Amino acid sequence: MADSHISKTTELLQACADGDQDALRALIPRVYRELRRVAGRCLRDEGAAETLQVTDLVHEAYLRLADMSKLDWQHRNHFFAVSATLMRRILVDRARRRLTAKHGHRTTGIGVEQAIALTANRPAEIVALDDALNTLAQVAPRKARIVELRFFAGLEVGETAQVLGVSPDTVMRDWRLARAWLLKELTAT
Repeated sequence: MADSHISKTTELLQACADGDQDALRALIPRVYRELRRVAGRCLRDEGAAETLQVTDLVHEAYLRLADMSKLDWQHRNHFFAVSATLMRRILVDRARRRLTAKHGHRTTGIGVEQAIALTANRPAEIVALDDALNTLAQVAPRKARIVELRFFAGLEVGETAQVLGVSPDTVMRDWRLARAWLLKELTAT
């Protein structure tokens, strides 16, 4: 049953990319709950629910996804990986706006676990994590992508391996190295 759900979702994604509006209407109910799960994961430990609700994040991401309707969706996991990346961008953009509003506020070195918590009350940490991930992406793009997929999208090792076209062992090795690198980068003064 799970395989038919995945294949039907992938089929609908590909039909949407071809401009099929009926497929889009059929796709939304299939992916909405999972998008809420991804959004909830992105907002985990938020602590300030009044600043951004899961539903708001899903809807904002959906609007951005609609602009990407011609994207060639490879499979269901690809869709959710792109969704998680969009949600991360939304959160980082909000954090940067909040920092800009606070004149003279600077990002500080923090621990990787603190940064990954993504609390809305600490936009500097969100920006620090984003800057560190962007730096990692310049030197080791696959490792940065694995962090996005594993943490932000909540994909399992096997799902991450499928999205990237690598083995699960490679994902685990890169995941460990990326976390160590981020810890070093975020705690540097």
